[in-house]
Amino acid sequence: MDERQFKDYALSEDIVRALDSLGYKNPTPVQSEVIPVALEQIDLVVKSQTGSGKTAAYGIPVCDLVDWNENKPQALILTPTRELAMQVKEDITNIGRYKRIKAVAVYGKQPFSVQKTELKQKAHVVVGTPGRVLDHIQRGTIALERLKYLVLDEADEMLNMGFIEQVQAIIQAIPEDRMTMLFSATLPEDVEKLSRKYMDNPMHIEIKGTGITTEQIEHSLYEVKNNDKFALLRNLTIVKNPDSCIIFCRTQEQVNDVYKKLSDLDYPCEKIHGGMEQDERFEVMNAFRRGQFRYLVATDVAARGIDIDNISHVINYDIPMEKESYVHRTGRTGRAGNAGKAITFVTPNEGKFLAEIEGYIGFQIPKMNAPSQEAVDRGTETFNKKINVQTKLKKDKNELLNQEILKLYFNGGKKKKLRAVDFVGTIAKIEGISVEDIGIISIQDNVTYVDILNGKGPRVLEVMKDTKIKGKLLKVYKANK
Repeated sequence: MDERQFKDYALSEDIVRALDSLGYKNPTPVQSEVIPVALEQIDLVVKSQTGSGKTAAYGIPVCDLVDWNENKPQALILTPTRELAMQVKEDITNIGRYKRIKAVAVYGKQPFSVQKTELKQKAHVVVGTPGRVLDHIQRGTIALERLKYLVLDEADEMLNMGFIEQVQAIIQAIPEDRMTMLFSATLPEDVEKLSRKYMDNPMHIEIKGTGITTEQIEHSLYEVKNNDKFALLRNLTIVKNPDSCIIFCRTQEQVNDVYKKLSDLDYPCEKIHGGMEQDERFEVMNAFRRGQFRYLVATDVAARGIDIDNISHVINYDIPMEKESYVHRTGRTGRAGNAGKAITFVTPNEGKFLAEIEGYIGFQIPKMNAPSQEAVDRGTETFNKKINVQTKLKKDKNELLNQEILKLYFNGGKKKKLRAVDFVGTIAKIEGISVEDIGIISIQDNVTYVDILNGKGPRVLEVMKDTKIKGKLLKVYKANK
């Protein structure tokens, strides 16, 4: 662990203050290696286990490097999934809160017109999935000329999901004079080839000690016939009695089936897969992050980039067919220095997949015997007591930051010829309020949202009820969003 703290790097006070509010103490190994190099704007290829803190490793320097005064996007971050795009956008917003960094997320299954409107406004950072980002580029709805920073997050997964051509098309469309950072849990030849072709003599950083899979994870294997899987799952959950568990299935149908069976047994559980509406997927992941239920049944859509620290168990109900997927699935546990358990079911005809996984991770997964009936009987009472107890809800890491921020709604925007400087100029004249107390300003056609920082929102809200902006008295309320 790096002995230094974030304040010891050449970071602006606004960034250090936000990190402090978020509870970031000492840099993780990947952060301590990446941040000083990234601040020098050197191209980077980083191999680092998922859960190692790499979003902040690139998010901190990106937020520090962008120029607030520039209205057009300066950084583009590509992610393989919509969930990860939303999470990265939230992390960038939090890290850049006091610098008033505006981040926009663009991804499929959300109205194009909504994103187009957001991209027309001031935006420092765009986070998105390759398909939707390329769509915006081809339609001319995203300004590219000021882009100086490109981040390819979870690069191996983007290639595994067939995004290679889209990623290449995006790279070819943006300015060549830029800094590029590529992050990946694994570095297959396709990823290496991409870095050689599109990056400028990049520095390679590999975080040692994590290996292919972290030492904090205890791996185990159960041989089971397909028809006996659910009975084994039931017995293992009784004996292991996890606090928080993801159960991975290969198909949406299997997820639905396992979820229904667990629900019928009154397990506190939810499901997530690509066939669900996007808003529902976000809500499920947020509820799981808060600890509102213990068991999440999922396809691989949830295996990448979802940052939840306290998942005690991952169960591969279906063994993954791609060896890399084993690393990404099991990487949901054993995060942030915590211990975790990864359990895999393998049927008699799946030896080929197991051999590939073991060859890839470099060790044989220990085979275990199914729990005895005696062990299940012993554990049943404790399991039943725990299953009915509400889990302790986890605090959001940005809770302290958000306590100090009040978002205000004004009923006037572009159609009333209002600009950000009009709001800043008026609000900063209030006694006890300075420009540093004004956060992100989002101006739409008929409404404007303004973040007031440092706990001064109630004061600004009260005064602005009777204060005109550019000669207009606007209605002002505490915003719902």
